[in-house]
Amino acid sequence: MTCKLIINGAAGRMGRRILALASESGDFKIVGAIDRADHPEAGTDAGLLAGINPLGVPLGAVMPSGGEVMIDFSLPDGAEKVITMCLEKKIALVMGTTGLEKTQQDALARAAEQIAVLYGSNMSIGMNVLFSLVGRVAQMLGPQYDIEITEAHHRFKKDSPSGSALTLAERICTEIGLDFPDCLVHGRQGREAVREQGTIGMHAIRAGDITGQHAVIFGTLGETLTLSHTAHNRDNFVRGALRAALWLKGKGPGRYTMAQVLGIG
Repeated sequence: MTCKLIINGAAGRMGRRILALASESGDFKIVGAIDRADHPEAGTDAGLLAGINPLGVPLGAVMPSGGEVMIDFSLPDGAEKVITMCLEKKIALVMGTTGLEKTQQDALARAAEQIAVLYGSNMSIGMNVLFSLVGRVAQMLGPQYDIEITEAHHRFKKDSPSGSALTLAERICTEIGLDFPDCLVHGRQGREAVREQGTIGMHAIRAGDITGQHAVIFGTLGETLTLSHTAHNRDNFVRGALRAALWLKGKGPGRYTMAQVLGIG
């Protein structure tokens, strides 16, 4: 049975790839493509937006009926509206929008009491494997190893550090007992910038069209161990989100994770 899918942020870069790859997979029936009401391509067939054959689904601003799962890759400002739409239609939500404030995270938690919700700071399958590893590695290495996290993204990314970098730091802190986020040091400058033990350095790069690069550096006197992930294009995030949507279909109310989708946590 195919999954009846609605895509929010369908006219964006991620939304168009979700349209294309969902259609290509054969596992989905796209029943809705949503974006802001004043979008210049409103009314255009979603398939044409994605560079594929017409789907018979126009780009609109209103949530259609008949969906089973919504995938949202849009902007944080619209997160609560997306949550409300899913609650009204009683459909599951896969949210990949990053940079959410605490109030929006709280709204997701409340929604999970009524519908199935999966939020991920990064939908990449490889990145989620990295999430599962970093805390255990930090625990095995011990406090003698300094920890630094670097992330690089395209020049247009608004939030910094990335949600994925923060997730990496949070997983490490949980495993080794550091106080997240108070232990984070965001960059260093000045004449007295010596590294303090018990901190995690966070460093963000914004340049060109970098899709996404994350590295966790564990360093001590005599050696360095680096765990890293590089996204070559957006399709890896899309494939992870589609896998999550198929897994979430039919699930009862609750807050779910990509680790559960992948069977690693």
